Amino acid sequence: MARARDDSSPLFAGNAAGTLRLIVYLALAVVLMVLDQRNGWLWRLRSAASAVVEPVYRLAGLPAEGARTLSVAFADRQHLTSENQRLREDLLLANAKLNRMAAVAVQNQHLKELLDTQHSLELNVQLARVIGVDLGAYRYRLTLNVGSRDGVRQGQPVIDAHGVMGQVVEVLPHTAVVMLITDPSHAVPVTIARTGLRTVAYGARDGDELSLPNLPLAADVRVGDKLLTSGIGGRFPPGFPVGQVDQVSPAATGMFQVALARPAADIDRSADVLLLHDQAEPEGPPAPATPAGPPASQNPGLPATSVSPPGKPSVNAGVPR
Repeated sequence: MARARDDSSPLFAGNAAGTLRLIVYLALAVVLMVLDQRNGWLWRLRSAASAVVEPVYRLAGLPAEGARTLSVAFADRQHLTSENQRLREDLLLANAKLNRMAAVAVQNQHLKELLDTQHSLELNVQLARVIGVDLGAYRYRLTLNVGSRDGVRQGQPVIDAHGVMGQVVEVLPHTAVVMLITDPSHAVPVTIARTGLRTVAYGARDGDELSLPNLPLAADVRVGDKLLTSGIGGRFPPGFPVGQVDQVSPAATGMFQVALARPAADIDRSADVLLLHDQAEPEGPPAPATPAGPPASQNPGLPATSVSPPGKPSVNAGVPR
C-alpha cells in the first residue's frame, strides 16, 4: 500500500531549520580543515587531548601489565636461582682446582729445592716420599716409600732442602723407617759455625727442638748461632745445616751451659726427602746399642766421638740406640 506524502520520513522532510544547520556544520568543517592545514591547530588539540587521555589508557592496561610483569619476575627468579646454583658449583670447583694447583706448585718448588741441593753439592742421593708419621710419646719417626729393594740401607742419613732430618734405623723390602734428629734417642755431632766449637746435639723430649747439654761455661755460644754437622764418626757428612740456637741458659747445677736449637730441616712439613748413599752402613746386621760407660779413652770398644752427658744415653756418632 503506498504511503501518503504526509507520512514520509523526516529525512526527506522539507524543514528549512535542518537544512540550515547542515550547511553551518559543513561550513564549520571546511573552516576547521583549512585552519588545520595551514596552522596545525587540530594537531596541537589532539596532542593535548592524548596527554589527558593517556593516564586512562595506562590505568586500563595495568592489570595486563601487572600479570605480564609477575610472570616475567617469577621466570627470572627461577632462572637466576638456577644460574646462581650453577655459578656456586663452578666457584667451588674452581677453588678446589686452585687449591690443588697451589699444593702442586708448593710440591714442585720443594722438589726443585731438593734437586738444587743435589746438584750444588754433587751428592749421591735417592729421592723418597714420606708415607707415614709416627709422633708418639718420646718417639719421632717417619716412614718412607723406599726399602731394601730400592737400595736403602740402615744408617743412611736423610736430609731435605734445608738440612739434616735424621737417619734410617729400620729397612723393610718396600719401606724404611727414619729416626728424626728431634727424637730423644738420637744424637748428631755438630759444630758451631761461628766459633768452630764441637759438641753433640740431642733430640729434645718435646719433639721439635735439639738440646746441647754440658756446654762449658766459657764456651762462646750465642742465640742465632748456626749448627753444622762436624763429620765426626763418619755417619753424617760435614757441613750440613742441623739447626740454629734459640736459647742459651745455665744448667741447673750451675757447672755447664745448656742450649736449645731449632732444627734447620722442615721436620713436620717435608713430604719429600733425600737419602745419602755415601754414608750408609755396610751390609750386615745393625750394631748393638752401646751402654753408658766410662769415657772413650778408657773403653777401647767406643770411638773417640762417643759422649755420655748426665741424663743422656751414650751414642756412637749419631747411631740411635
